[in-house]
Amino acid sequence: MAFVVWMTGLPCSGKTTIVRTMQKVVPNLAILDGDELREWLSPKDFTKEGRVEHNKKVAHLAKLLIKHNVPVGVSLVSPFFENRADARKIVGDDSKFFEVYVKCSLEECETRDVKGMYKKARANEIKQFTGVSDPYDIPTNPDFVVETDKETLDESVQKMLSFLKSKNVA
Repeated sequence: MAFVVWMTGLPCSGKTTIVRTMQKVVPNLAILDGDELREWLSPKDFTKEGRVEHNKKVAHLAKLLIKHNVPVGVSLVSPFFENRADARKIVGDDSKFFEVYVKCSLEECETRDVKGMYKKARANEIKQFTGVSDPYDIPTNPDFVVETDKETLDESVQKMLSFLKSKNVA
């Protein structure tokens, strides 16, 4: 059955790593990765308006995929409450849309940052960087939470798969 797992969290919290690992066990799981999609959907517009628009575009892609019975793992910071609310509304089926908060401390995210983005943001070389110079609205009522700074990758993935099975979508 098709579903959308909308992974939200700080940069380097583990969103993409989790969905890529899930792809190994969920047949036909399409991954919509924010960094990859930004290159051709919304290049370099990190204003609040740009982020809102980018999130809406990704949500529409997810909706098209599930319409064709393709399960979707979205890996997107989605920093604002409205981003996630818009995505849920656009997808339009709460039985198939799951907001997952990939909870990880800012300190741990910084240690995982192989691209040096946090360091550049702290040096003011990157403007509007979520978690440093731009806010991240912590989800208040996500459908599920994984704590990647307290769980192994395998534990987070197994918890996600169990959650999806409990919702009769995986």
